[in-house]
Formats: sequence, C-alpha cells, structure tokens
Amino acid sequence: MSSTEIVKNASSTPFVLSDATRARFAREVAKYPAEQAQSAVMACLSIVQQEQGYVSREAEDAIAAYLGMPAIAVYEVTTFYNMYNQRRLGKFKLNVCTNLPCQLRDGQKALDHLCGKLGVEEGGTTADGLFTVQKSECLGACADAPVMLVNDRQMCSFMSHQRLDELVDALKAHAAKN
Repeated sequence: MSSTEIVKNASSTPFVLSDATRARFAREVAKYPAEQAQSAVMACLSIVQQEQGYVSREAEDAIAAYLGMPAIAVYEVTTFYNMYNQRRLGKFKLNVCTNLPCQLRDGQKALDHLCGKLGVEEGGTTADGLFTVQKSECLGACADAPVMLVNDRQMCSFMSHQRLDELVDALKAHAAKN
C-alpha cells in the first residue's frame, strides 16, 4: 500500500491515515503479539481523537482496515466508551458525573449549573464552540463528589457552583490566550 491508507465509506468522503498516524498506530500494535493487533483498537481510537478531535465513522473504518478487524467491532468500542467523541465537540468537553453517589452530593445540580451558566442543554455545545457539557458515568471518585472530567484527562473534585464558575472562567481565559 502507498504511504497513506485511504478507506472509503459508501456514504461519505474517504478518511486518510497520514504517515505520522500510521507510525503511531504501529507503535501501539507492536505492544501485542502479531495475531492480536486488534488489541490496539482503543489506543488507535485515542490517537485519531487526539488528532481530529473526534472519531468519525470513516476513521473507524480506517482503523478497522489497519488492524484487520471488522468495522462493526471498532464501532462497538467507540460507542461503548464515552471517552470517544463521535461528533465534533467544543474545545473543552466537560463531563459531570451524575451516578448515584454524585447525585446524592449534588452532581445533577452541578450539571444543571454548568448548563445554565453556559446557556446549553445537557449534551450541547456553546455557540462559540468552546464548551460541550455532558453527563458522565462513574468517574471513580465518589468521596470527592460532585466530580467532573475536563477533556477526558483532568479530574476535578468537590465542584461547588463557585468552583464550576472559576473553572469555566479559567478555561475561557486559557482559550483566549491560545
């Protein structure tokens, strides 16, 4: 195959894996026995999301072709885990835990406050494209509730309305600098 792989989905434009992306995939695949290349699927999905901001169906197809596995198997992983974005989101993805322990310590109120402050419904993205606010499954920090995750990387604990306001303000300031 050429220096780039192109996978075409019947309903859309092709997704091209760049040489750099393929090299990153290869490093992940090398961690597993040759017959278990599909074990790198989560890492490959993360790489695409880091590079593109989300994982499109075309990217899933390209990953499936690269790993030699059915496209539906990649799609199943993408849709099972909420850390993979299946559409373009805001620059800052704010996931607020609303499972029972967090609910009992105002997790839903934290989510409602964020949505109100940013003028979006749950799952929505602000008009300026900065923030997407979503519910989240358990983040494993129940004692620190309410908790949230920023861009699937930064855990924030004890998120009172004041702390939520400060976080939003800090993220806006950071975005304005960059």
